Amino acid sequence: MTSLSRRQFLIASAAGALSALAARRARAAASADKPNIIFIMSDDQGWGDLGCYGSTAVLTPNLDRMAREGMRFTDAYTGSPVCGPARCALMTGLHSGHGTRRGNTATALQKTLDGRPLVPLAADDFTVASLLKKAGYATGMMGKWGLGNPGTTGTPDKHGFDYYFGYLDQVHAHDYYTDYLLRNGERVELEGNKGGKTEQYTHDLFAADALRFIREHKDGPFFLYLPYTVPHGKYVVPDDAPYSGKPWPQQVKNYAAMITRMDEDIGEMFALLKESGLDEKTIVFFTSDNGPNPPFLKDLKSSGPFRGVKGQLLEGGIREPFIVRWPGKVPAGTVTDFPTIFYDFMATAADLAGVEPPKNTDGVSIVPTLLGKKPPPRDFLYWEFYSPFHQAVRIGPWKGIRWGTKDPLELYDLSKDPGETTNVAAQHPDIVKQMEAIIEREHVDSKYWPVQEHGGRKK
Repeated sequence: MTSLSRRQFLIASAAGALSALAARRARAAASADKPNIIFIMSDDQGWGDLGCYGSTAVLTPNLDRMAREGMRFTDAYTGSPVCGPARCALMTGLHSGHGTRRGNTATALQKTLDGRPLVPLAADDFTVASLLKKAGYATGMMGKWGLGNPGTTGTPDKHGFDYYFGYLDQVHAHDYYTDYLLRNGERVELEGNKGGKTEQYTHDLFAADALRFIREHKDGPFFLYLPYTVPHGKYVVPDDAPYSGKPWPQQVKNYAAMITRMDEDIGEMFALLKESGLDEKTIVFFTSDNGPNPPFLKDLKSSGPFRGVKGQLLEGGIREPFIVRWPGKVPAGTVTDFPTIFYDFMATAADLAGVEPPKNTDGVSIVPTLLGKKPPPRDFLYWEFYSPFHQAVRIGPWKGIRWGTKDPLELYDLSKDPGETTNVAAQHPDIVKQMEAIIEREHVDSKYWPVQEHGGRKK
């Protein structure tokens, strides 16, 4: 090598090093502007099952601390009263009058797969994970997907997730001691559960994998979606402490212990975020996918002050705990009654990542609310459900429910009647008319879920 060529080589090497350094600095600068996003969702946990929402029965010290260090929403809603369509609304930003998945199973579809009429996400459904991946986020999911079984158009890898580990099928997710899970399309055999053994509790595997994901992507930005299976399923848990001595049915003890076990795992996650220097770089959301099941109302008051349970558009079936923590950004110890709903997450995630949301999203960004600024305009919230068929609208404090297209709309003033006990439709025909217009405008027919003239109200 001549002296000139060596000099050129050194100059080129130095330029390359500077270029690489500049690229790293650019990525670091971009990451600094984009917080890590963690979205934790429990399964079938009621509004009233957390200490910060008034529970005196279930111990949730870490989630209660999360509320003290962040913002607690009193009027937050799922997108549907059951898991599949709720997850669809969360992932796509579309309410259940527009979304692909409107029930756990279709009401007008021949049986498919293992005998159930399942409708996966469509190939062209655009998810929050797809949006964030395009914005430079590493994306991962652990837990219960429920939006597309293997071999369909709805698997997580086809909708923006770089990595996933857990259950794709919602019924498979009932089994906490299954002998296999799925990781990126491949079976992961759980030898500790073979032959009826119960050595590997799947929730614990998800909690551990979430910590690994955070460690591996600490340089960020990352999106971690944790749709935990607790406290739903077969209501089994390795240990029912600290409720062993409670005078409750065993199922209730297990349910409470599952929530407390999850709470402990969330505490470990917060400890890791602080230890890794990610506390102020990470926004964490916590909620539940829908309301509780009836066995937990008597002893735990899982629906809080509301009427209704899972599978109903009454408040007890759709109003959820919702807590957001982002130290230094979200004011600590704040409580808001701004009504938010699952399909707001798309616009919110886009806002956090500094990108435009899809034009057809039904939600609004709640980032201004989270930062203590003026909330965005909120004209209405909308739901529809098919087992039995009914539709609901909320405008301000007013909540309307129609149980069939030919049935009269019931109207409740949630500011005075959160339990939805007194129908005041006759006194407010103007509001009823406004809600009926919203219902007609927002519903788009689905071949899988036809509407019904009479929904068959559940008490």
